[in-house]
Amino acid sequence: MTDTNGRRAALLTALRGGSYIVRNGSGAMALKIVMFSDYICPFCYVGFETMRRLKPEFDFDLEWRGFQIHPEWPAEGIPIDKALEAMNPVSRVALWKRISAMAEAVGFSMKPPTVLTNSRAALAATEFARESGRDEALEERIYRAYFNEGVNIGDAETVARLAAEAGLDSGEVADAIKSPNYEMRLKNNSLAAHQRGVSGVPTFFIGEFPLVGAQSLNAMRTILKRATERFAS
Repeated sequence: MTDTNGRRAALLTALRGGSYIVRNGSGAMALKIVMFSDYICPFCYVGFETMRRLKPEFDFDLEWRGFQIHPEWPAEGIPIDKALEAMNPVSRVALWKRISAMAEAVGFSMKPPTVLTNSRAALAATEFARESGRDEALEERIYRAYFNEGVNIGDAETVARLAAEAGLDSGEVADAIKSPNYEMRLKNNSLAAHQRGVSGVPTFFIGEFPLVGAQSLNAMRTILKRATERFAS
């Protein structure tokens, strides 16, 4: 999902007022950004990497909220050729050419997944990883596995293995995936998303101002610059 120039302009206008700051660990003030996303969304991968690239330039606190967009898809996955057989092949190629170009502009590569799968296990594992500050490392590993290595991230054992590669204990992650505590967190994320009017991913909230869709690096830089200037004034 991508955004329009009109929506970006509206957000930039909105940022002239309102509150969107939070104290970071050192007590200094930082921009508060919430990102609703799902691992099976290629535009979420673009959004994730865009924010990682911009983090050294801006002082912001990014809160990831996993929001499952296709809970009905099976964990064993649906082969992408079968799932998209009704889609015009030319349109599929054009879509992924555009997605790949967006990724390359941010500085990474990606390709179509081999299966369309259920992301619940991966999202639950990331909720667990947040407790130890390893969520960003796990997010990067899961996205890369799904969109570059053809891995089915719907499989709980596979997610536990990826978590171990990101520095987590695979046994603890396996237990977390089955835990009702992390299931409840995902339900709370979904409830929060619906309460805030989220209908697609990625959706960013800079304070209470929504920004829908993956942005180019320069567009997001402009938005964060305006927000930072507003905070400093």
